Amino acid sequence: MARFRMDTRDAVTLLAGAVPREAGTWADLGAGTGTFTRALVELLGPNARIYAVDRDARLVAALARWAEREAPNVIAVAADFTGAFDLPGLPAPQLDGILLANALHFVSDTEPVLRRLAKWVRPGGRVVVIEYDRRAASRWVPYPIPPQRLAGLAASVGLSAPAVTATRSSAFGGTLYVAAAERLVVSPRGGP
Repeated sequence: MARFRMDTRDAVTLLAGAVPREAGTWADLGAGTGTFTRALVELLGPNARIYAVDRDARLVAALARWAEREAPNVIAVAADFTGAFDLPGLPAPQLDGILLANALHFVSDTEPVLRRLAKWVRPGGRVVVIEYDRRAASRWVPYPIPPQRLAGLAASVGLSAPAVTATRSSAFGGTLYVAAAERLVVSPRGGP
């Protein structure tokens, strides 16, 4: 089977049902090469503010160069989203949304990380996750998060039940899915 590399158009199609087409302030956490950051730019428009966060300084520098030329509304940030980090120019954690595309499956203790990240999102804001279903653990997906597990995680961190908005077969095995949840105004267990 030929390996398929997702491009911006594919990412836009995948995200279309999960990301509202309106300006806002979003963060793409674990942005990597920026495929999904570019998709957010297309979906949210030029008046949105988008933080592209990755721990790989080389990738962040490349994203910053691209943003300078083509998307001045993107702010590239070198940080590891699994720990404490800041988003420059954001005085309070009031994001309209966060995107975690193929990122959470690298986190061994997902719940506390997702709980902390959900606090960055304003009540009613959106958390969008792209992960694999029907995929065994591997070095590329060490901690799989099938939709059923995501539902439990979402409930435990003060998010609504996630709705799967898109799926597609992956050339790397399993099924890729997109799920969107909203931060609840009053959360269970004294969460966010």
